[in-house]
Amino acid sequence: MNMKNIRLEITLALALALPFVTNGGAALRDFSKETPEQRDRRMAWWREARFGMFIHWGLYAIPAGEWQGKKDHAEWIRTTAQIPLEEYDKFVPQFNPTNFNAARWAQLAKRAGMKYLVITSKHHDGFCLWDSRLTEFDVASTPFKRDILKELNEACQKEGIRFCTYHSIMDWHHPDYLPRRDWEKTRSTEGADFNRFRKYLEGQLAEIVANYNPGVLWFDGEWENTWTHEMGKALYDYVRGLNPRIIINNRVDKGRQGMQGMTAKGEFRGDFGTPEQEIPPQGLPGVDWESCMTMNRYWGWNKADTQWKSTEDLVHKLVDIASKGGNFLLNIGPKADGTFPEEAIERLEGIGRWMDVNSQAIYGTQASPFKRLPWGRCTRKSSGNQTTLYLHVFDWPGDGKLIVPGLKNKTAKAWLLADRARKSLATSSDGHALTITVPGEATDPISSTVVLEIQGPLEIEQIGLAQAADGTVTLPAGEAVTHGELKYESGGNRDNLGFWTNPNDWAAWEFKVTQPGKFLVIAEVASVEGATIEARVGKLRARSRVPATRDYGQFQVITLGTVDVPAGDVVRLNLHAVRDGWRPVNVKSIKLQPVE
Repeated sequence: MNMKNIRLEITLALALALPFVTNGGAALRDFSKETPEQRDRRMAWWREARFGMFIHWGLYAIPAGEWQGKKDHAEWIRTTAQIPLEEYDKFVPQFNPTNFNAARWAQLAKRAGMKYLVITSKHHDGFCLWDSRLTEFDVASTPFKRDILKELNEACQKEGIRFCTYHSIMDWHHPDYLPRRDWEKTRSTEGADFNRFRKYLEGQLAEIVANYNPGVLWFDGEWENTWTHEMGKALYDYVRGLNPRIIINNRVDKGRQGMQGMTAKGEFRGDFGTPEQEIPPQGLPGVDWESCMTMNRYWGWNKADTQWKSTEDLVHKLVDIASKGGNFLLNIGPKADGTFPEEAIERLEGIGRWMDVNSQAIYGTQASPFKRLPWGRCTRKSSGNQTTLYLHVFDWPGDGKLIVPGLKNKTAKAWLLADRARKSLATSSDGHALTITVPGEATDPISSTVVLEIQGPLEIEQIGLAQAADGTVTLPAGEAVTHGELKYESGGNRDNLGFWTNPNDWAAWEFKVTQPGKFLVIAEVASVEGATIEARVGKLRARSRVPATRDYGQFQVITLGTVDVPAGDVVRLNLHAVRDGWRPVNVKSIKLQPVE
């Protein structure tokens, strides 16, 4: 027996011998006592990386999203298509991805500028992509037989990519996992023992940590009521006990707040928040978080899914996330033969071309010091009193004047990141804004980066929403303060207020008006069934019926009415539901247009 096998046997023996914390065991170390300095050292590489690849791959790639004529399935197909266990098991002898090339996968991640890779060691269906000693429901039982995690781990190491694993707590295959799916009427729970399943879970995690040394263990499937806060704490401490340096997401415990992904206040375990398919509307200083997102609609491979995000959209999302202090985990769903979809490869290479020039403005950066910028986003690097601002310009100024509102500092130097000669750009300041003279054309059609070296401590005057030169006031969804369950949604094609199911919920915007008068209140809205909304400015009301657009992503512009808006430092507009016959409405923006 070689040393690796000896080490694994010892690790497994220790894992299976450890008592649960809930059973009074004192064997587990309490990692909640970690000091801020210790945490900073452990999280340093992850914070530096900013960009990673997510991979959802398993048996579910074989049907490619289709079952009995329906084509809207993916990694959840066993439960969304209600496939009996004995039928789903028939995919095992069909799993033979002979075109799988771990080196190619790692090279594509590196080409895109990604610094880490997270692959589904086991998804909710329970199938394992490594040769687990604790189950036969794994890749070793397939015609392929090869250890996918081992090959990918070695390939990532060769390319300088940090190898990480996703692992589902929920397990639809294991006989001791509870609850069963609602539709599994004939699958008995007699003899099922959830504590025995927890031992199995711990044993598999011990295998993964011992054999593959993942930088991150990315948990999921924690939301079912059989999994408790105490179990989450125990599992977090257990895994950190196997490797104290490992990073663990917040889905190990019960603190995640829905798809927005951030951890609720309390003693919940988890090193970073996990927004899913969305981006927080504002930066979150001092909070570690990572937005995970698909390239198209589904996580796993669905051959009918053609709703691919553009390369421009994905780059803008990467910049937006970095500007708010987060990481971007971008998903690929490989095909059953082991290859990436061509559309995904095209986008990875496109992102890579942008990162070839601009990666310096992403890696190791911190959140923007600005609340908003009209033309794009900002990332920064700070050390003592030295600050470098990276201005990501999505909308290049046609007049050659890039205005940075609220920046009071003088600059030591400004230049285009794409300019290897670092030729200085002229700057001027009026004490309230910095103006940079830039070339007439952008260096990149997706996003061009201007670098500013700042003299002394940052001095920034936060500029709120204000009236434009033509008198209009635009109130975007991302700038609203929401009350109740109503919230801002972003990611994919979403950029709106949503989840407005309760008519008592409402949203508010504050803004400045220098040209008072009468304004049309215009809303960009979507609703499947239609409802009535009302805008309020002071005692004035403007309301209108939202038509049924048949889809929450199908927006239509409507006029609510007119209101008189006074001049003042702060004007407030509240948006309310009209309760009678209320049905959910999504809101992309409110616009006030002067009435001549």
